[in-house]
Amino acid sequence: MARNLDVTALRSFVAVADSGGVTRAAGVLNLTQSAVSMQLKRLEEALGLDLLDRSSRQIGVTPQGEQLLSYARRMLALNDEALQRLTSQDYEGEISLGVPHDIIYPYIPPVLRQFAADFPRMQIKLVSQPTKTLREMFARGELDAILTTESSPGEDGEALVTLPLVWVGARGGVAYKQRPLPVAFCSNCIFRSGVLKRLDDANFEWSMTLESAADSAVEAVVSADLAVNAIIKGSLPEQTDLLPGDAGLPDPGKTQIVLYMQAKDDPVQAALHEMIRQSYLSEWKANAPRRLSA
Repeated sequence: MARNLDVTALRSFVAVADSGGVTRAAGVLNLTQSAVSMQLKRLEEALGLDLLDRSSRQIGVTPQGEQLLSYARRMLALNDEALQRLTSQDYEGEISLGVPHDIIYPYIPPVLRQFAADFPRMQIKLVSQPTKTLREMFARGELDAILTTESSPGEDGEALVTLPLVWVGARGGVAYKQRPLPVAFCSNCIFRSGVLKRLDDANFEWSMTLESAADSAVEAVVSADLAVNAIIKGSLPEQTDLLPGDAGLPDPGKTQIVLYMQAKDDPVQAALHEMIRQSYLSEWKANAPRRLSA
């Protein structure tokens, strides 16, 4: 007699593995923790296998669970693709997304790829500008959605993740040893005033070596070992490197990546919103520990 796997239970199992535990999975799925736990138990009973290792304070995926995870991802992808193809409406038109250049990678390419697959008759327009410019364009209604780097969300903004800023300089460079400290920031850089204030608070003498609105000009000056700069961790330009731990510079601070949408109730914008949110969740998952919290 044929046996069938419960797709709902598989989705809960994958969510636990992807999000880091039952609590986070329940939030992602909009279910209670007890409902997720019950679905996991039902799945284990149906297979006669232990999918989660509960022998310690933290739970982990068993070898059998890891094997099922591979199948489950493919089954859910086919399930979702079939539903999308058979039930989606043929939306046409253009949607615009604004993103600062330093947070396009690694988050945005998967979003663009998925959007093109799910809405083949829609064109998504990517606009790359500094946060201040994107906020102004969004306020004028020129962009449907924007991602920004800000210390805290503005009105109707949704903070997706908080990331540290790090000091960078030329690969093998020595500019960070000079006093006053040579720094380079775009004139409209959202981090500029906060980082300079931290230098002032630490009684660090500094000098601005560049006045330009172009990110490429800053990268050129820094890679030439004429100045240092503070950027979001993980967005290292070519020919630059993190400053050594003994550089002695003050902590440049943190930033939040914030999402703004013009109309979350619009089905296309709602889909884009979820794709962006899932992209950040996936990146978090890729850098999270393998052990999962209960």
